[in-house]
Amino acid sequence: MIATMVAGCAGTGAGAASPARPAAGQVSDKATSAAPSPSAPSETSAASATPGTSKVEAVLARMSVEDKVGQLFMPVLYGPAANTVSGENQARFGVGTPAKAVAKYRLGGVILFPWADNVKNVRQVVALTNGLQKASPEIPLLVGADQENGRVSRMAPLVTQMPGASVIGSTGDPSLARRAAKVTGTELRALGINLDFAPVADVNINPRNPVIGPRAYGSDPKKVAPMVAAAVQGFHDAGIASTAKHFPGHGDTNVDSHSGLPVIQHSLSQWNKLDAPPFAAAIGKNIDAIMSAHVVMPKLDPSGDPATLSKPILTGLLREKLGFDGVVSTDALDMAGVRKKYGDGQVAVRAIQAGVDLLLMPPDFPKAYEAVLAAVKSGKISTARLDQSVRRLLKLKAARGLLDRAPVADPAEAERVLRSAEHRKVAQLINERAR
Repeated sequence: MIATMVAGCAGTGAGAASPARPAAGQVSDKATSAAPSPSAPSETSAASATPGTSKVEAVLARMSVEDKVGQLFMPVLYGPAANTVSGENQARFGVGTPAKAVAKYRLGGVILFPWADNVKNVRQVVALTNGLQKASPEIPLLVGADQENGRVSRMAPLVTQMPGASVIGSTGDPSLARRAAKVTGTELRALGINLDFAPVADVNINPRNPVIGPRAYGSDPKKVAPMVAAAVQGFHDAGIASTAKHFPGHGDTNVDSHSGLPVIQHSLSQWNKLDAPPFAAAIGKNIDAIMSAHVVMPKLDPSGDPATLSKPILTGLLREKLGFDGVVSTDALDMAGVRKKYGDGQVAVRAIQAGVDLLLMPPDFPKAYEAVLAAVKSGKISTARLDQSVRRLLKLKAARGLLDRAPVADPAEAERVLRSAEHRKVAQLINERAR
């Protein structure tokens, strides 16, 4: 694991230097008429293909407005156990323990990080995830991790040290991307983690890119796309959800979106050719979620807003053009790239209005939660729009077997699976074939 925080990935944190962070539109005619070069996915998207639609609707029907708003959020909770009392939790959520925060806000999910004291050893993580699930008896949680492997490896050193995407990409063999993702997904699932914020679907066409670099499978979209598709299959082989990131593409930046707001001058035709293919490939393999990028693409949306807050990009291009109806997640909302223009409450509201379903790591959780709740009650966010996002999140949970009951991780099984000889052999094979 690296000591420095790396940007653009499920909450690396803007300028997070300390182990614990301090407390607290329509698409233009031109765009709509020009279809992306990647064809719409031939397979049905994850959200519309999920089983148990009647179960989803039954759950949705009995939820209060507060239940629904809580489902939209995935914050960081502090401490190694669900009942750990932490000053950070008290300052950020008004309660001392992770379990109480889950219950108070009816959270849809949580994300684990070493710097939040969540990751110590295998048995501790298993006990933490099981304890968090017990705190949400009505609707099981999405428990997320930012485990790309390589530079971004939040569960190291517990999991098998798998090569990063650029190493896998250099093999030219998508089957190795699938095997690597299956290993990682299997190990995460054994820990009680059911959603990985991977694979990276960016095409690293700018050699000076400070955020993506070796986290991408390569610089050629025709080679990156099959790698991304294979990784999605691998995660699904393991039975966990996966997230392609960072839409509409973070590969041609020379600014770190943790500390600034990157601007990418790709035209629609350039985006179709350079950025879109890996995301289209992921959608074609029923990717569960797609993460937005805190980047501005003025030729796709002239408003100056980052993609995370852009309806022309998230609804126009991702939903309508590429046909994605799964969960759209923000990148971490504590990053400077999304916080510069609007306050932390307004950012959350604008993200939902743009087409986002999952609000990841808001820096001021009560402010974001209350802003979204007030927007729903005032009609600024319609009940139909809220239900649309909650339905997608519930469908994702149903598709991965999480809606009926939360899986209970077994610590002995986790110790057997993690860093097993079989898994280490996959890592060794990839390293041997890398060029």
